[in-house]
Parts: sequence; structure tokens; C-alpha cells
Amino acid sequence: MTGTTAADARPRTVPDDRTTVVLITYNRRDELLRTLTLLRRLPERPPVIVTDNGSTDGTAEAVARDFPEMTLLRPGRNLGAIGRNLAVQRVRTPYVAFCDDDTWWAPGSLARAADLLDTRPRLAAVTARIIVEPDGTEDPVVRELRESPLSGPDWLPGPALGSFLAAATVLRTDAFRAGGGFHPGLWLGGEEELLACDLLRQGWWLAYAEDLTVHHHASVLRDSTARRVLGLRNTLWFTWLRRPLLPALRRTGHLARTVPRDIASVRAFAHAAAGLPWVLRHRDPVPPDLEYRLAALERARRNSPARRYVG
Repeated sequence: MTGTTAADARPRTVPDDRTTVVLITYNRRDELLRTLTLLRRLPERPPVIVTDNGSTDGTAEAVARDFPEMTLLRPGRNLGAIGRNLAVQRVRTPYVAFCDDDTWWAPGSLARAADLLDTRPRLAAVTARIIVEPDGTEDPVVRELRESPLSGPDWLPGPALGSFLAAATVLRTDAFRAGGGFHPGLWLGGEEELLACDLLRQGWWLAYAEDLTVHHHASVLRDSTARRVLGLRNTLWFTWLRRPLLPALRRTGHLARTVPRDIASVRAFAHAAAGLPWVLRHRDPVPPDLEYRLAALERARRNSPARRYVG
């Protein structure tokens, strides 16, 4: 059961000053320019902040030339997800919408997300339905979001979530800051899980909202093996940082048994092991009620086609 209000149903086709769009990019100039063009056309006319993570393909120069109304940050090196933290420091709106350089928000979705957050003060984030382009099909992860095993209060606009997708989520700016943003130790790759867990621990709620839409046209400029190494490493680090001892050991054992038997998995486990000193220094297991929810999510994800890279 979900709650609705008159504000929820209110259509918006005019500029909306409640949400800033933040995205990071690295050496994907043409794809980024396409995404910025689509964001510029949104009826909400949101402010847009781009963090260029040290691109060498002329990305920053093209953005400055073609999109002078947008804020461009140039830290001079690849900060990974921390580039989003840098951008959120500049946000002056109550909500921040993340997307990637190969994803973009559908017209009206940002205003709808702001309406949902306006009327639910303990809701930290809403995650959108993801449509894969050019085929127009749903991303496999959508089924996982829609069928989340977690329960939540009746006022949530959709299923309660245990994490979110940075490429398709609108967050309450104050909640993002209170949660500490994305952890610099994780850099990139599943970095949302740790922040989401810490938000839940603070009493915030996360939800999926079926009527929000993000489009994703996957970039061809990606190293899928490197992404899998980082994703698996960060899954292990999150497990060791926040799960109690026995669940952490069980999760680690399950991953060791089920991930592909290849050099990428070996590298991921090796990198994770090398980070054990800092992980143990920062380890802070969640209380039993939150562990119960994390365990339910773990069980549900084992059969998710969107999670094959981690078993």
C-alpha cells in the first residue's frame, strides 16, 4: 500500500527550482554532450553540475563552450564517485538528482520526484524505473527494485529499498550530506550500498517509484572487466564494514564459491584483502534490525539477473 496526495498527482510542465542534476564524467565527450542536450530540454529546467574527472578528450572544453549555463567542475584528476560529493557541495536546492553521462531523466520525472519528497519528510531518496536504449526495454535491475523484499510504512510511494542506483535516483540534499556522501575509500563501483546503509541506520527510508523514468544508453567506452573488479571488491568491503561477523563470513564464503573463476575475481579478492587494515579500522556493524533487512536483500539478490557479476 502506498500513500498519495493531491500534490503527488499534480502535473508539472513548467520550470521547477527544487532539484539540481549532478553527474560525473570521464573521457566520454560525445555521450556527455548528448546527455546534457537532453537535460537542457527538460521542462523543469534544472540547474546542472558536471564534474569532469580529469578527461583528456576535450570534454571540459566542449562543456564550457556548448553549455555555458551549466556549472563545470574540473578537479584535475579522476575522483570517481567522489566527484559527485564535490558537486553536491555546490547544490543549493533541497533535492539532488544523479545521473551518469550515458543516462538522462525523462521529462516530468524530476518534478514528480520532488513532489514525492516534499510530502514525505523521512524519505531520503526515490529511484526511478530504468529504460535501456535504443531498444526501450526495462533494465533487469528494475524487477529487483519492484519486487524488493523489504517492508515499509504505508506512506512510501513504492517498495522500500535497501540501496539505490546513483544513475537513477533523486535524493534529499540534506540526507546525502548527513550520510557523509560517497565514501572515498570505495572510489567507484557499487559505492551506493554503503551510503544507503548508513542512511537507513539514521532512520531514513529509500523507495522505488514506478512513475519516475531514467533512460540509459550504455556507453561503449567502458572497461567491463575493471568495473567487475571494482564492484566485487566494494561488495566485499561493504560486507566487512557493516555486516556482523557471522553474516559477513557467510557472505564472503558465498561470493568465493559463486563468482566466476577468472583473473578478474582473483584481482577483486586480492584488492579487497589488501584493504583489510583500513576496513577493520572503520568497521561498524549494523544493529540486528538493520541486519535483518540486509540479509533479506542478500537472499533476494542471489537470483537476480542484474547481480550475476557478484554471484
